[in-house]
Amino acid sequence: MAGDLTEHKLHGQELLRGHFLHAFRDAVRLPDGSTAQREYIVHPGAVMIVPLLEAAGGSLQLVLERQFRYPLGQTIVEFPAGKIDPGENTLACARRELLEETGYTARQWARAGVLHPVVAYSTEFIEVWFARGLTPGQRRLDEGEFLEVFTATPDQLMQWCRTGLVTDAKTLIGALWLQNMLTGAWPLSWQVLPANADAP
Repeated sequence: MAGDLTEHKLHGQELLRGHFLHAFRDAVRLPDGSTAQREYIVHPGAVMIVPLLEAAGGSLQLVLERQFRYPLGQTIVEFPAGKIDPGENTLACARRELLEETGYTARQWARAGVLHPVVAYSTEFIEVWFARGLTPGQRRLDEGEFLEVFTATPDQLMQWCRTGLVTDAKTLIGALWLQNMLTGAWPLSWQVLPANADAP
């Protein structure tokens, strides 16, 4: 039977309270009784959407984005994603972010799972949602938000993941889910939103 690997907080210190990041340094007692420090960021959580767009002839396209990420100094290829607002459930967040960033609304939604992108230093989690039955509309980008929306085939995305063009962790996980969903290995449970569902 596995031993207890839990680390117990002894005391903590707030390092930074930013716009949405909250940084701490805690002293912890380790399983062997010794002590150590842990620095970490508290994050409100986020969602990522894998939008499936049926193109002419029944072929499948994916809605993706290019966005400049300042800490890396690079333009990154990503699936649409965004931070959860206080009190907001994850499906509502996914619907809102898809519309705001791409202009699309979706009739059908399926929750794939959750990932923790940086377990060593953040509480951040990202729920992965798939969307289909897309209808185009007007984007509602936040002030100061600049991104380019484009489409690609699943094969193109997989090639970009293999060659290193796509390095974003959540998008790599989205590609993994997509690949397994398309083969039938990881089926999704789709929910259809009512035709009169409130817009996000």
